[in-house]
Amino acid sequence: MQKDSFQIKLAEKEIKVEFGGLAEQASGCCLVKSGETSVLVTAQMGEEREDLGFFPLTCDYEEKYYAAGRIGGSRFIRREGRPSAEAVLSSRMIDRAIRPLFPENLKSEIQVIAICLSWDAQNDPVVAGLLGASLTLSISEIPWQGPIGVVRIGKIDNNFILNPTYEEREKGELDLIFSGIEREGEILINMLEGKGEEISEEMVLEAFEFARPHLKALIDFQKEIAKKIGKEKIKLEKPVLEPDLEKEIKKFLAKRLEKAFFQKEKQKRNNDLKGLEEELREKIEKEFGEEKIAQALTVFEKEKERILKENILQKERRPDGRKLDEIRKIEAEVGLLPRVHGSGFFSRGETKVLSILTLGAPGDQQLVEGMEIVGKKRFLHHYNFPPYSVGEVKPLRGPGRREIGHGMLAEKALFPLLPSFEEFPYTIRVVSELLSSNGSTSMASVSGASLALMDAGVPIQRPAAGIAIGMVKESDKNWKLLTDIQGPEDSLGDMDFKVAGTEKGITVIQMDVKTDGLTKEILKEALAAAQKARLEVLKNTGKVLSRHRAQLSPFAPKVFRLQIDPSKIGSVIGPGGKIINEIIESCQVAIDIEESGEVFVTAEKEAAAQKAIDWIKSITKEIKAGEVFQGKVKRILDFGAMVEVSPGQEGMVHISEFVPQRIDKVADVVSLGDIIPVKVIKIDELGRINLSAKQAGFKPKGYGSRTR
Repeated sequence: MQKDSFQIKLAEKEIKVEFGGLAEQASGCCLVKSGETSVLVTAQMGEEREDLGFFPLTCDYEEKYYAAGRIGGSRFIRREGRPSAEAVLSSRMIDRAIRPLFPENLKSEIQVIAICLSWDAQNDPVVAGLLGASLTLSISEIPWQGPIGVVRIGKIDNNFILNPTYEEREKGELDLIFSGIEREGEILINMLEGKGEEISEEMVLEAFEFARPHLKALIDFQKEIAKKIGKEKIKLEKPVLEPDLEKEIKKFLAKRLEKAFFQKEKQKRNNDLKGLEEELREKIEKEFGEEKIAQALTVFEKEKERILKENILQKERRPDGRKLDEIRKIEAEVGLLPRVHGSGFFSRGETKVLSILTLGAPGDQQLVEGMEIVGKKRFLHHYNFPPYSVGEVKPLRGPGRREIGHGMLAEKALFPLLPSFEEFPYTIRVVSELLSSNGSTSMASVSGASLALMDAGVPIQRPAAGIAIGMVKESDKNWKLLTDIQGPEDSLGDMDFKVAGTEKGITVIQMDVKTDGLTKEILKEALAAAQKARLEVLKNTGKVLSRHRAQLSPFAPKVFRLQIDPSKIGSVIGPGGKIINEIIESCQVAIDIEESGEVFVTAEKEAAAQKAIDWIKSITKEIKAGEVFQGKVKRILDFGAMVEVSPGQEGMVHISEFVPQRIDKVADVVSLGDIIPVKVIKIDELGRINLSAKQAGFKPKGYGSRTR
């Protein structure tokens, strides 16, 4: 099949892209190859839709088990099921990078699909997928104002690394993904996402400086490809608004819109705006006809955006009356729920979150199966966003992309602060329930979850907090930052810049914009504003609880650890799990055994755990010659008896080793279940234990009357 191939080398790493011969019916398609990782990306434009109030873009990043040479899924359904959390995050990241670059008057549905076809466990398919999305849109007929460059940056031993391998990402102190566009010869950031080990704001800026020339190279690379093989873009007609209609709408709204918009209480603001919108609908339908309602609502939204930006840029006036760098009132509380293992309440204005922590046994870890990872997770943060939190009635369904994305963002923010498994061998689950939402809920859940961890006595290094910084921008010379953004500042503003971390540094960062992008100057100011606000939040929560409690909750399970000889694992488990199940049922504990011989016993009561530990120790005890035991007769044979000297360990007493005299039958001196003294006389090369009852002083009752 005929192909067009192009390649570029970045820091000695080659990226190859191919066009043609694959998904030829799609609006655009390309295959991106990095090492032996290959990602197929397609873009398709559908029919024009009615104005939905949002741009109908769908981005899907799909992991395929075959890409990693595996057959995944359950035993009964050997195919991919729901996308993994990592795949959802990748889909959302691609969406955030490309969405702002579609023309405002494009109403057609757009779908971008990135499928990882081959994965070499070295090169990142997500960065390749986002690069492929940019390339595909650039060469298609779909109107789009790209291209964008995208790179992943790591850092090891004070050296930045371009597109690090998985191993390098694990060793590094930061992992950041930058995407950027070029405007008037300058590279602007339009998406940033990543995590770090409490990194400084200066390090983020240095990472951007390191990324900038590589972003430029990728953008130039794509422009050349688009020139050679790109299709002509579809011309969009600019919507024509009747002058009389626009004039009448603006006259109707006049001062009423600003009065309704600038209110402190969210529900009052929303109700007044909704009422104003309904009045506008009725007026336009009556005077201009039903077909003009959509145009009127477009003007209504534009006027809201104009009023917000003008007031902030010219008067530094926010909808709720706060100063530009002012955080809403903070309240925090711990220990709200008496029976749970830990709880933390955090509110910032009308955004309120309750985080609840549960500690579990090591065996409660989540099994994770995806294309890139098969393993276990010991820390889980789940985020729930019920309809009542925004004053709505909706059916309750499973977590959507938003819930998964926000939950994982807070999880990544807190993970670097957790104690190691060796230090704290618990499975940790935190659930953040959004009680009331008015902006920046994911960052509120970082604070709530941090409080819950400390309330439970989990020895985290330091408390964490998060903040969202917004922006309104008229140009690169005229812009204002907003600290702790709420509803309208998020939906109508130009940026959502989330930063979480500790007093020491940043642990997670996520940014998306609705304008072209950020200059380095704006990025620097946004990082500084986020740092100042984060420290203020930590100061407030620190008044409630500044470090973890010294003791775990009395309702939390107790986990005890012991080491056994790995060769004894089978003895503890027993045939078909008989012995371990007996211990679990009898002692009411959970037992987890690692291949290394490390055993974890989890119980609600210490006495129950100790009983199980003693049982396991007795099973795995190394029996030595000369030791004397009180053993239980388990089986009687023609030539002797099997006697249990400790749970799970039996030895043979030969018929000649019961009494000094000769006996005809073992049953003449012992019965099943008898407890008799035995001495270990030998352990052979196969580990079999030979016992003697007579050398241990055994004297059977009635022996004389039962022998000749």
